[in-house]
Amino acid sequence: MTRTERADFRGEATHPATEPHDPHLAGRLNWLRAGVLGANDGIVSTAGLVVGVAAATTATSAIFTAGFAGLVAGAVSMALGEYVSVSAQRDTQRVLLQQERRELEETPADELDELAGLYAAKGLSAHTAREVAEELTEHDAFAAHVDVELGIDPDDLPNPWQAALSSAVAFTLGAVIPLIAILLPPVGLRVPVAFFSVLVALALTGTVSAVLGGARKTRAVLRVILGGAVAMGVTYAVGQIAGTTL
Repeated sequence: MTRTERADFRGEATHPATEPHDPHLAGRLNWLRAGVLGANDGIVSTAGLVVGVAAATTATSAIFTAGFAGLVAGAVSMALGEYVSVSAQRDTQRVLLQQERRELEETPADELDELAGLYAAKGLSAHTAREVAEELTEHDAFAAHVDVELGIDPDDLPNPWQAALSSAVAFTLGAVIPLIAILLPPVGLRVPVAFFSVLVALALTGTVSAVLGGARKTRAVLRVILGGAVAMGVTYAVGQIAGTTL
């Protein structure tokens, strides 16, 4: 095995010096993608709410109260949901890491065989896989196992408080757009302006989401725009019916 091959398996930098390399880049992209989705949720849910109320009444106070209440409730709900889910994920990862440490202490030979088997399953010959496993075990057995076996970075576990705050802020920023768009224009232009503003905002979030995910921009943008338009159309119709029957 060449030095370059060994460096690759240890995770050392073998790429050109000009190529940027950040071990935490994937994690940050995931957070950014989650933020975009949170903002998108804030835009759509709040837009549907205020458009529906605006279809039933022209009272600015009623529209503002409904929209602001939806913003607060949505932000809190998103924050709680993210905190609970990320906390559960973090707890599970900690249990797996503790279990791996215990197995390495109690049965190191079996763990070495397991690591070699994992590399062999990736396509290496039995001899090369064994050599790689031995070198990595000598360097840092725990890091080698959690990387290949669990796919976890012990130094970069998800933070539930960060997830909760990010989700709440993203939702709030998204929700502010339709709330402002429905309140500032004259009564007769409220709904059209809100529709236009929301669709533009959704086009932006759809573009960012596509860029982060490496997907086709046109399809991603059309998908979120169509979804937002349908949501506002449905709630507007419901508001019209409620406004004429109550």
